[in-house]
Amino acid sequence: MRKPRDYDVDLKALADKARQLKTRKQNQLGELVMATGADTLGVEELAGALLHAAGIDAATREAWRKRGAAFFQRKQQGAGGRTGREPGGAAASD
Repeated sequence: MRKPRDYDVDLKALADKARQLKTRKQNQLGELVMATGADTLGVEELAGALLHAAGIDAATREAWRKRGAAFFQRKQQGAGGRTGREPGGAAASD
């Protein structure tokens, strides 16, 4: 006979995993802001730029994606191929 499943334990494990993923995403976004030099902007300026970027057309966003990919390629070449980022990470946007 199978042991009954403990849904409370499963829910707690999922909540812990979600919290870890959120923390990791926040850390990566902070690292991205610092790597691009955007940490010199004021909070209001950075928020305004991000809000503007969120409303831009797809063609402009694709150009920004390419520019961001090139940024990470330069970083990899300058650091001997190691940036501390995992493959398949989020692309930068201008």
